[in-house]
Amino acid sequence: MGISHLVSIIVPVYNGEKYLSEAIDSILAQTYHPVEIILVDDGSTDGSAEIARRFSPALEYCYQMNAGTGVARNRGIGLARGSFFAFLDADDVWLQGKLMIQMAAFYDNPETDIVFGHVKQFYSPELDEITKSRLFCPDEAMPGFLPCTMLIKREAFFQVGLFETNWRLGQDVSWIMRARERGLREVMVPDVIYMRRLHKNNKGITHRQFGRDRIRILKASLDRRRRLPGQEG
Repeated sequence: MGISHLVSIIVPVYNGEKYLSEAIDSILAQTYHPVEIILVDDGSTDGSAEIARRFSPALEYCYQMNAGTGVARNRGIGLARGSFFAFLDADDVWLQGKLMIQMAAFYDNPETDIVFGHVKQFYSPELDEITKSRLFCPDEAMPGFLPCTMLIKREAFFQVGLFETNWRLGQDVSWIMRARERGLREVMVPDVIYMRRLHKNNKGITHRQFGRDRIRILKASLDRRRRLPGQEG
């Protein structure tokens, strides 16, 4: 496979030294090649930069002043050379066959724009039982309509556009909504391909004061749909 099948993997990190090595290792363990890894350091003040540089030249390291996950992802996209884009948060991990399974789905369905997969959540090993009791961790895997599960064709991504940077919570949901408004063709594979870590610094916990963003995102989507031709009234 040549450059036309290159997958660009964008990893934003902010003070993620505790889990970053595991995330990168899960990318390097992928059975699909070729890939390029672009790690965007969103102004970390811990040891994230040092950890990332240990993996050079397997990844490209890029630093920016702290501006949020959306800006970091967009910065990585600007550097990406691949015909496919994938995303992984620095505290989570992919399963080994993630990219291979999804590329097979593209081969089976050439008109597909996005391939998603299932996600399983897990408690980070350092959590105590009291903290675990405060976090909901379902036993079953779930369909993951998330950037970290998706593999998307480059041209399809740009039909939707970059990640919005005005939301502190829910920017992932907003992007998926915009993709569906554009009519992108999606496939959900039945395999678990992504493990989402539950820990004390998950944004859903640390950014609870921005919970109303999700309501505003839904309203923005409804407003856009009403402006579509034939949807007036």
